[in-house]
Amino acid sequence: MSDLFYAAREEDAFAGTLQINVTSSVGYFPVPGAAVTIADSASPENILERLTTDESGQTSPVLLQAPDPAYSQSPSHPRPYTDYTVEVQAEGYEPVRVTGSELLPGQLSLQPVSMTPLEISDATEEDISIPDHTLYGEYPPKIPEAEIKTDPETGEIVLSRVVIPEYVIVHDGLPDDAGAPNYYVRYKDYIKNVVSSEIYATWPESTIYANILAIQSFTLNRVYTEWYRARGYNFTITSSTAYDQKFIYGRNIYSNIDRLVDSVFANYLSRPGVRQPIFTSYCDGDRVSCQGLSQWGSKYLGDQGYSAIEILRYYYGNNMYINTAEAISGVPSSWPGYDLTVGSSGAKVRQMQEQLNRISRNFPAVVKTTADGVFGPRTADSVRSFQKIFNLPATGVADYPTWYQISNIYVAVTRISEPGT
Repeated sequence: MSDLFYAAREEDAFAGTLQINVTSSVGYFPVPGAAVTIADSASPENILERLTTDESGQTSPVLLQAPDPAYSQSPSHPRPYTDYTVEVQAEGYEPVRVTGSELLPGQLSLQPVSMTPLEISDATEEDISIPDHTLYGEYPPKIPEAEIKTDPETGEIVLSRVVIPEYVIVHDGLPDDAGAPNYYVRYKDYIKNVVSSEIYATWPESTIYANILAIQSFTLNRVYTEWYRARGYNFTITSSTAYDQKFIYGRNIYSNIDRLVDSVFANYLSRPGVRQPIFTSYCDGDRVSCQGLSQWGSKYLGDQGYSAIEILRYYYGNNMYINTAEAISGVPSSWPGYDLTVGSSGAKVRQMQEQLNRISRNFPAVVKTTADGVFGPRTADSVRSFQKIFNLPATGVADYPTWYQISNIYVAVTRISEPGT
């Protein structure tokens, strides 16, 4: 799938592209043959598209009307995105309705839909409502916090090393709101959701990269210091912008953000002599100012050609640097440290081949290969077919993002079920 600008249809001044990805909530199976309708949220009775998911549970990408791209390039009153209502029905599953799926001009939006099998459902349609983007809607500003956390009694930090968690538990409300649900979210999926909720995918790549690193470091500081668990809570982080950063259950993400997070998900921000990830405060920089990164300011710096690290140092100081976690939880084996391609061989190749073959039982479009430890043309075809399904550049080469995405999907399909909410 390409992230290039998708040409608008003649009747539309501007357009974006929307793809729906449908999976079962149990066992991580795609849902083929699901009936999908798309309507403008302002007039949901007017169906714009009727689609059917393929064997990978995905619809064809469709062009839909979007606003002027200039609206997302500076704080403006015109809303810079169009929102759509997506309804999905499939035999054996409860129907799902998503209202407010956001579409930006020139971008590919990926709308995930998780469907509950009828045999375990409570016979009610699931409605997901996506609120306004944080740069457009009204949200409370972040309560200031110290960027380095210590235990009030011992002065020590909690964990001994930085590890990328398999899941974060997101409390969808204020910390003391006992009625708010908790969601178990895969770490990468959480980051992609927050980035798509906090900034616009139309911004310069260096700006998006800088914001991803700030969001990851913020998150990993919460993980590393066990900030909420140390206070008696049973979650990792909240969805409140006053305390943390915006997570929106069921929201769409953007293809370019999806790929960038895959390439840097193990990174975070450090200062010399400080072990824990830095608590990188940030704010929009227009309606709210803070002692940290300005989101709109980072956009303007990206426009001027600043690199991601230059943007980060502009706001956090010249001694800020990019670090990498010591370990990644929930994967069978770490990346070998080099790309696997035609001509590669050994145990790592065999392991990858075995994982791809297991994934193909759930996702039949993934080409099966022989698990012989030799990376030949058939294995390249298998990797390429996997990459096409999971929004990675279809190179047929198992690079860093591909290796870990294969690992993540393998773990997902070999589990009987995911943790509940």
